[in-house]
Amino acid sequence: MRRRVVVTGIGGVTPLGDDVGGIWDRLLDGQSGVGPISLFDATGFPVRIAAEVRNWSLRDVGEDPADWTQHARQTQFAFAAALKASHMAGLLEGHINPLRMGVFLGCGEIFPDFSPFCQAVAESSSGGTLSLERFVNTIHGGGDRLVLEPGAAVGCIAAALNAQGPNANFTAACVSSSKAIGEAAEAIRRGDADVMLCGGAHSMIHPFGVTGFHRLSTLSTQNDEPTRASRPFDLQRNGFVVGEGGAVLVLEDLDHARRRGAEMRAELRGWGTAHDAFRITDLEPDGRAAARCMTLALADAGLSPEEIDYINAHGSGTAVNDRVETLAAKRAFGSCVYHIPISSTKSMLGHLTTACGAVEALICVMALQNHAVPPTINYETPDPDCDLDYVPNTARDVRCRHVMSNNFGFGGQNTSLIFSRLA
Repeated sequence: MRRRVVVTGIGGVTPLGDDVGGIWDRLLDGQSGVGPISLFDATGFPVRIAAEVRNWSLRDVGEDPADWTQHARQTQFAFAAALKASHMAGLLEGHINPLRMGVFLGCGEIFPDFSPFCQAVAESSSGGTLSLERFVNTIHGGGDRLVLEPGAAVGCIAAALNAQGPNANFTAACVSSSKAIGEAAEAIRRGDADVMLCGGAHSMIHPFGVTGFHRLSTLSTQNDEPTRASRPFDLQRNGFVVGEGGAVLVLEDLDHARRRGAEMRAELRGWGTAHDAFRITDLEPDGRAAARCMTLALADAGLSPEEIDYINAHGSGTAVNDRVETLAAKRAFGSCVYHIPISSTKSMLGHLTTACGAVEALICVMALQNHAVPPTINYETPDPDCDLDYVPNTARDVRCRHVMSNNFGFGGQNTSLIFSRLA
């Protein structure tokens, strides 16, 4: 018999705060975390807005920030989220077999500090030619440097919690953290672990990240009204707003959680993943793979389409994604999809890139616990190609039993997770 997987802890650091209760309240209130970029001087950039984590420090979880200067913001986000989730789950009390506890995350690329990088290029150039040897010596000669390994967070978390079980970092574009959650559930199901910390973190609010996305024509340039810039499924949508942050869930074998008296907040009932096999920067236009991952998740969960009470959409706010996601939902759910509330919380949090799946999974757990679903804000003008119930602008009371979280990413990646109330 397949082991059942439950959620016993959640933690997050987001543009709307770093405690799950506050994050949830601000989402229901329709607050936006988008504002002018402050992490670098964006003057002269075509995109000058982002959803930043503001007024936050590792001191909030008892760490000295001076000890973390070599680690990127996303590593710090992931570490803090893991400590919060572990505290909620009661893992810090020391009753877990360390050989049966692991860490799976989805953390993306880390960019070098921009000013030292540019200075090293300048100092290594002469007559229009860059000396690679001089560049390497310069970039490594200035003392401590940022740890650029995306998987640094899994090591930091494992060391802090003595988690000696399965350990990996997944890099699969915008489904990285949702794939990490699904694979963590599989590790528990097949008996490789009893407890898995899973999720992810990312920050692409950097000159390289913002410039790269803008060159792909995926970012909103509505700099004059930041809080209204992210408008998923709206006819006037013109791209997503890049965000940052992270979230971690504690997944646990149901029987193991019962034996230690842990509070169980939801069950990870099923998941599915499929690939477009189409083009690296474009969704397959008929949404076949996106629909298939939803269908696979339903089958894995043993549920019918009619039993899903809420869908947290990928809903990035690009013209193509929202249209294809709507089409894919229709393919997977049939006519009953018109009766399912669907919202994009990226309208408030921005797009956390590799971390979006983890944060949206956290939101789905909160929806189950609170019998409410957050809105899609900035929804003003309906799009004939996006004709579903996107919970426009105002949160809604919904008695949720089963909820789905969808993520679709560059390279054709698609992942769906289903969380349920415990029967």
